[in-house]
Amino acid sequence: MERLSPQLQSRLKRVKLFLCDVDGVLTDGAVYLGGTREIKRFNIRDGLGLIFLRRAGFPVGWVSARPSPVTKARAAELGIDFLVQQGDRRSKTGAVEKLLRRTKLDWDAVCFVGDDVVDLGPLTRAGLAVAVADARPEAKAAAHYVTRAAGGHGAVRETAEMILQAQEKWDAIIAHYCE
Repeated sequence: MERLSPQLQSRLKRVKLFLCDVDGVLTDGAVYLGGTREIKRFNIRDGLGLIFLRRAGFPVGWVSARPSPVTKARAAELGIDFLVQQGDRRSKTGAVEKLLRRTKLDWDAVCFVGDDVVDLGPLTRAGLAVAVADARPEAKAAAHYVTRAAGGHGAVRETAEMILQAQEKWDAIIAHYCE
């Protein structure tokens, strides 16, 4: 693992719940519409990173301001624990607070990955706020860490590996695939 500041290491070690935005974080932000179909491009390595987190015992959730049947299908495929598709384009803070009540956790235990101004509520409250490399300047300013990878290009995987390594769970993931 790259050399991280003691403050970032501490934040990584406290994570118990992984949450992220979808469009611009798990995708490159592009949505293709044609007739009645919608197409999005998801990064397979990001998906595997989410599977690693779930395998290590972390609940994983997606909080999106935009409802999408494609997002719902991808979440089901990966076994995502919580999917919130608001549809009202309002602050995501209330949606995350509902999840925190359900999980009996607080903001300090949350890693939230975002990319745009609609993510500022959770980013400014999360114990570990992460912005993707191509995020809006406001999201980057609110983040404790900015990924090297852009949204839809491995930023979620990068974050997942950092958490797993900081909590000494990465070696077990590797061992699982060496069997």
